[in-house]
Amino acid sequence: MAPGDRLPSERELSSRFGVSRTSVREALKALQMAGSVEIRHGGGSYIKTPEVAMLGRQLGSLIEKTESHLVHEMLELRRALEVESASLAAQRAGEENLQGMRRALAHMHDSFNDEESGVQADVDLHMQIVRASRNPLLIEMVEMLANRLEDTIRATRRHRFTDASRHADTYAEHYEIYAAIAQQNPQLAKKLMEQHIDRIMLELDTH
Repeated sequence: MAPGDRLPSERELSSRFGVSRTSVREALKALQMAGSVEIRHGGGSYIKTPEVAMLGRQLGSLIEKTESHLVHEMLELRRALEVESASLAAQRAGEENLQGMRRALAHMHDSFNDEESGVQADVDLHMQIVRASRNPLLIEMVEMLANRLEDTIRATRRHRFTDASRHADTYAEHYEIYAAIAQQNPQLAKKLMEQHIDRIMLELDTH
């Protein structure tokens, strides 16, 4: 590419780098502030710098840093919201909630070889747990963050599953959380959800 050329769309860059569109958008904004890219409202992003090869490296680095930062922020928020959700779910879940969790777990179990299907099953299970809290404000808040939740789960699963054997470990973690909720054990459900999210954060920090 050359100065004046239009960069691929946010959607395409997101797909190429395997990250959320939010990360791409933030990286492009940083390059615009540095004077390397021009973002035209509704018209895409265009190269301004003659150092096109350097721009490519900068874009990749910025996207990676932004994605990592956003994932960590979202995991911190998830720990605050979902740990309490698991505890409330263990106290309030009805049979329809438990059935929803079991369906999501079955879907997760059958999706070891289908990355996107696995992501959707993972998201579904966490949303089922939040809904089982029966706290309308908590449910509304997490549903508003659904896209960010999905982006975070996709990113963390991609990291975890560089080792294919981790599929079974991840399924087991989720099943144990469900079992604690089904057994109406709020303290255990809370502890297991906190351990699950802390484990993901630790794995990302040591990557």
